[in-house]
Amino acid sequence: MKMHITDLKDGDRLQSDLFNRAGLHVLAKGTSVHKEEIALLYRQSIDYIDIEPRVDSTALFGLDRSGFSSRLQENFELTVKGYQSIFLEALTTGKFNQAMVDDKLQPMLEVIDEKKDVVSLLIYFGQDDVNIYNHSLQVGLLSYYIAYWLGYSQQECVDVSKAGYLHDIGKSRVPQEIRNQSHPLNDEEKVELRKHTRYGYEIIKDSMSDERIALAALQHHEREDGSGHPHGLYKDQIHPYAQIVAVANAYVDMTAPDENGNKLTLLTVLRKIYELGFGVLNERAVQVLTRNLMPNFIGKKVRLSNGETATIVWTNPSDIFRPLVQSEQNFYDLSTERNIEITDVFM
Repeated sequence: MKMHITDLKDGDRLQSDLFNRAGLHVLAKGTSVHKEEIALLYRQSIDYIDIEPRVDSTALFGLDRSGFSSRLQENFELTVKGYQSIFLEALTTGKFNQAMVDDKLQPMLEVIDEKKDVVSLLIYFGQDDVNIYNHSLQVGLLSYYIAYWLGYSQQECVDVSKAGYLHDIGKSRVPQEIRNQSHPLNDEEKVELRKHTRYGYEIIKDSMSDERIALAALQHHEREDGSGHPHGLYKDQIHPYAQIVAVANAYVDMTAPDENGNKLTLLTVLRKIYELGFGVLNERAVQVLTRNLMPNFIGKKVRLSNGETATIVWTNPSDIFRPLVQSEQNFYDLSTERNIEITDVFM
């Protein structure tokens, strides 16, 4: 069946070998089409391809989208509640049960490991009201993916995820009126809040034996140019786990609404993180985050500043944060249409 490339679905298979206008072979018969292949078709100016008849996606994957979403929601809520219990235990006793961290976090990691479209997960998690509990879970999950993309072993990825999950546990020692303030903090309150990194290090050291996880709590606000806190460390002095958690924490922080309820789009946040990768945040962690998230934006719906709703169809290599999008009536190359902005990204 002949199909325009904008109507392709993830997993469609080519019915025959595909050649470009110059007669050069592009893709082989039977190739499974995903975001990368669709981007290749755009670059080759190929509009239509022949695909094999589609089969029911639930037969291929054994679990439909609503089923996955239900499991995701259930595990997300349980893991957030688990962190709340850990946080309250640290608040009342000064330490927590290490086994509870494993019991609450591991099932969530197993669920998200089935879902490689991390952008959809970030959009999904960002729909909830942000508080210290779901913020910590989001940082833990994104830290897991960054470690995976950096080539860490499975166990190391789990450990990095724990470090992200627990990075703010020291806030349990910060007065509630400071950590829950919705208005800007004064200088004295800022000094007190910054102590949460040292508090977190102490709580984790008293609760578990992994020094790396404790260092991530201590150092996740350090910056490679020495501008961070609490010790003003430079690049080589910051533990690799802390470098990863710092990137994940900065990303999740930027996706949260400001005091007026306004939120940056995920693409805008990713661009800001990318810029921080030049001397402030760890370059390798930032690069793998950018490189692995950008293809996931293809196929996502966006709202444009001109009022139209469109779909991202290609990430432009010359300006990766201003992609090619298709609305109902038009294609817009945002790398050249500089007067149009993406104001929201959604599923």
